[in-house]
Amino acid sequence: MTATLPHQALGRTGLLVPSVVLGTSGIGRRLDAAGATALLRAAASAGWRTWDTSNEYGDAEAYIGSALDGLVGPVQVFTKVDPLPGSGDFSGDRVRASVAESRERLGLDRLPLVHFHDPERMLFADAVAPDGPVRALLELREAGVIEHLGVAGGPVGLLRQYVRTGEFEAVVTHNRLTLLDRSAETLLDDCAERGVGVLNAAPFGGGALADDDGPVRHYHYRDVDDAQRDAILRIRDIARAAGVPVGALALRTGDRDPRVAGTIVGVTSAAQLAQVTAWADAEVPDDVWPELDAALPDPAHWAGELGR
Repeated sequence: MTATLPHQALGRTGLLVPSVVLGTSGIGRRLDAAGATALLRAAASAGWRTWDTSNEYGDAEAYIGSALDGLVGPVQVFTKVDPLPGSGDFSGDRVRASVAESRERLGLDRLPLVHFHDPERMLFADAVAPDGPVRALLELREAGVIEHLGVAGGPVGLLRQYVRTGEFEAVVTHNRLTLLDRSAETLLDDCAERGVGVLNAAPFGGGALADDDGPVRHYHYRDVDDAQRDAILRIRDIARAAGVPVGALALRTGDRDPRVAGTIVGVTSAAQLAQVTAWADAEVPDDVWPELDAALPDPAHWAGELGR
């Protein structure tokens, strides 16, 4: 099955991104080289030609470099800088080394988009210090080693701080724009005001929003509470009545928001690739969205959750 994915501009970067971007965290951590290369090439053949990766996603960058070698047609690869594995070193020097490692593994002289990854690992003041990681990234952009600079993380308030510096052109937000949680709204407003492109990641909340039935145990890598379980069961009922898979509704949550350019989805098998492709093409009736909005837990439910 080949995906026909609409594309739109990623803020003011000049980059065009599809509605679904291939996430490679699982590929880099769970597959061997042969399996990863085969899956990445299958994704490209199926029309998935924008890939999201990171320096710390296991062997993902190396696998991507191998898959790109000899591949017909362009593939757009976005990556992220990370601390030295096993350490807390997220210094300016470490960022430069992280970028150099990514370029070598990917086989790319210039990186189209590099995200400062999970900035919650350090204080904002330290990150933007003259000798800190943000300054190093700005210098790499000025030198043309990277073309555009983004920030990818969890806590909405912290991401808003980075957006307000005026230095970042793109944002990846994860688990904060789903069928269950809309706490990224204020971040999306900030990005729209400044022309910052947004990619939405983890639309399935770790899997809870990908299943049409079965037990509901986890959401966003944690045990669900009663409010989350009840909301997920209501969402399943709404999806069943509309004749639409829950996964299709979860995937399209970002699509319906004009502030979001694309959604990052990780797959680790050809079957998952086919499933998400089908979800991306599924017809979703307009009248289902008000029902889903009504099924959301009260926003107060998320107060203080996961460092929001």
